[in-house]
Amino acid sequence: MVNPDRAIICLIGFIFQGIKERQMLAREANYFADGFFQVYKDARVELFKPPCKKIPPSDDPVTGVQSKDVNISSEPQVSARIFLPRLKIPGRKLPLLLYIHGGGFSMQSAFSPVYHKFCNHVASEADFIVVSVEYGLFPARPIPACYEDSWAVLQWVASHVNGNGHDPWLNDRADFGKVFIGGDSAGGNISHTLAFRVGSIGLPRGVRVVGVVMVHPFFGGTKDDEMWMYMCPTNSGLNDPRMNPGTEDLARLGCERMLIFVAEEDYLTVASKNYYEKLTKSGWKGTVELVENEKEDHCFHLFDLDAEKALEMRHKFVSFLKQDNFNLL
Repeated sequence: MVNPDRAIICLIGFIFQGIKERQMLAREANYFADGFFQVYKDARVELFKPPCKKIPPSDDPVTGVQSKDVNISSEPQVSARIFLPRLKIPGRKLPLLLYIHGGGFSMQSAFSPVYHKFCNHVASEADFIVVSVEYGLFPARPIPACYEDSWAVLQWVASHVNGNGHDPWLNDRADFGKVFIGGDSAGGNISHTLAFRVGSIGLPRGVRVVGVVMVHPFFGGTKDDEMWMYMCPTNSGLNDPRMNPGTEDLARLGCERMLIFVAEEDYLTVASKNYYEKLTKSGWKGTVELVENEKEDHCFHLFDLDAEKALEMRHKFVSFLKQDNFNLL
């Protein structure tokens, strides 16, 4: 004779096992982006790396660089960290670099230790004001949030050109005739889009974007194309101009000089070199330089900022920024 209690227990176990199996099926990966994230059939997105640590702004006693955070927009939430180098010549205006961090459009932060330290060093070594952009990340804010947020920060910076903006550091200390845009990886890609918008939309009178620096930038033509299109539901396909800009767009870049870093062992290098070749043939009136980091991989300079090759690379980065100043000597 069957024990009724045992039968009930078995039935409950069967029901829960069925629920568990259905949950597992619902969570099976529907899309996999190698090294970044996976998406389950229930639309849940799992990032492979935890959110990065964030540190507060500070006054660096070694470099003399001060930093602070500013809110650009509350809806959507957009902010930036400003780095102000030690005053060397009273009353002198300083060039400005808008910097955009990397992280596959889904990771990292302007407030992470590595990007805080990098921007601190650049501000000190170049004697530049650095504005580091904190933009929206996938999946909370899919692409094109990164482009729109970064453009909003550049417009906010430009709003200080007449000395009546919201931030006193920019009002009093920034030379808006010497503005640069730079970024690494995803940030390099975003830097291109900003340069295109400067050339096609423009910025207020008196704001001059001199140059753009792209470090190991992402562009179309690699295994990451599908990932970018997944993160950008409104994409226009493989020839989306933000991922794979055409020669007409390249001819309209709103800067005078460009420096592109590529790494020999980085699979993105092929796409970056293709960008360089298209730019040189586009009819763009500026000058571009391509620098290859031999025997190095993607964004190697961020893993140890004080390593010999990282220092060499940052020296080249800073020299590019200071080129106009050298020409005035």
